[in-house]
Amino acid sequence: MTDSVVSLSDVHVGFGDVTVVDGCSLSIEAGELVALVGPNGAGKTTFLELLTGIRRPDAGTVSWPAMAADAAGDGAGADRGVAYLPQSPSFRPGFTAAETLRFYASLAGTSVDPGSALARVGLASATDRRVEALSGGMTRLLGIAQVLVGDPPLVVLDEPTSGLDPEMADHIFVTARDIVDDDRALVVASHDLVGVERVADRIIVLADGEIRLDGSPADLREATGADSLRDAFAAVATSPDHDRVVPPTAESSDGVPADRAPDDAATEPEVSRR
Repeated sequence: MTDSVVSLSDVHVGFGDVTVVDGCSLSIEAGELVALVGPNGAGKTTFLELLTGIRRPDAGTVSWPAMAADAAGDGAGADRGVAYLPQSPSFRPGFTAAETLRFYASLAGTSVDPGSALARVGLASATDRRVEALSGGMTRLLGIAQVLVGDPPLVVLDEPTSGLDPEMADHIFVTARDIVDDDRALVVASHDLVGVERVADRIIVLADGEIRLDGSPADLREATGADSLRDAFAAVATSPDHDRVVPPTAESSDGVPADRAPDDAATEPEVSRR
């Protein structure tokens, strides 16, 4: 049986009268790539903050058994138990990619082979390139190399493919898949449901501060009777920012394509409330 790297038990977080995380419990095991998905306002950011220890719950408990076990042993790496990459990472201008990794290794009290670390994420040719000359996708990849410094058992990535072209997004998801091993779990928050469905072992769907679905992509499709993760997501999660828009059918009953309604037809979208 694999070891748990982080566990949440009946966790609650609120801001004033607004409940953001409502009684969530879960355990994430080493070797899992877990995707966290949900509409805007579902509580994903707060959930990531709980997983990384940035935020404490108002009630309930969050624990990191892998860190506790390491601290009880020789203590090596105990301070690098969780690594977090924000959506828009930034690095000190003037540093090369290799110098950046050495800098973060010194902060973590460890060492790093920049060439090997950068090759692992597909940046072997960018070792001596200054960080300000990196593209957006390359900066995200440097960020992934940076969070792996110190070999943390839990890596958390927040929207690592946001705003990237499909090829780079695919590369980042493949890289994320490759860095998961028997001693490490990775949690990624993403709106890229196609990429998530392709690489995740487990998907957690958040809505209204609650875990609505938790399982493999196949489990989620079976539970909702959906053909894809996107359809499963739509079945259980609606953004609180707007009513759910019902996609038009390919052709209306009078033979007119739904996206080309007659001039005298109502042009407002059909909506339904949960």
